[in-house]
Amino acid sequence: MKKQILAGLIALSSLGFYPTAQAANAHHVRQLLATKECEGCDLSGAGLVMADLSGANLRGANLTGANLSSSNLSGANLQGANLSGSSLFGVNLSGANLCEVNLTSSDLRSTYLVNAQFTNTNLNGANWEGAVGIPLEVAKPEKLYALGVSAAQKGNQEQAITYFNQAIALKPGYAGAYLARGVARYQLFDSPGALQDAQMAEKFFYSQGNSNGLQTAQAFIVELQTPRTAKVDKGKPNFVDFVGGVGSVLLNLFAF
Repeated sequence: MKKQILAGLIALSSLGFYPTAQAANAHHVRQLLATKECEGCDLSGAGLVMADLSGANLRGANLTGANLSSSNLSGANLQGANLSGSSLFGVNLSGANLCEVNLTSSDLRSTYLVNAQFTNTNLNGANWEGAVGIPLEVAKPEKLYALGVSAAQKGNQEQAITYFNQAIALKPGYAGAYLARGVARYQLFDSPGALQDAQMAEKFFYSQGNSNGLQTAQAFIVELQTPRTAKVDKGKPNFVDFVGGVGSVLLNLFAF
């Protein structure tokens, strides 16, 4: 219940990064919605929730603090626009031009970013949680790992695996990501895949001289190699229960 309340507060706060910002130019808002052409427009603080802005020209526009939640910006040209502090929760940005865009402290949770362009984009402090198609060139492996652990804790193992895959693609020797992906696969009853990941994690932890990580990987391997009939709980394996059983080491692997 506390987590739900906290999530609600976060969602509400994401809509008000700039509570004292000047209201958007009403003429520019009408122009955008009518023509999808608003290059250099003042749309700061604009309420554009669920707006169809696919293919819109917003090059150089001022969208600081704007609420674009659940809108469609697929294929839109936002090059050079200022979207700092904006709410882009659940926005479709597939194929959008986000080059040279200021996305500082923006809310990019659950956005769809496949084929979006991010050259020279400022993403400091942006929230990527749940985003799909995060370009590898703008993400750090540690951030992707953290997003994966968060998704796994919430029960979304498929999404977690996607994040871990991306982290490993950027950092092939990322032992923690291999181990975390193995646990997510275990949660999905993919024991062969989980064992393969656990063994890779063991190998990398050993070569890196990380004793805590090595012990965690070895404990997981023992779990995987123990016949299910020998286990008390024959139900679905639990990500958090396993982590707790080995000292919660997995949740502290951000430095590995």
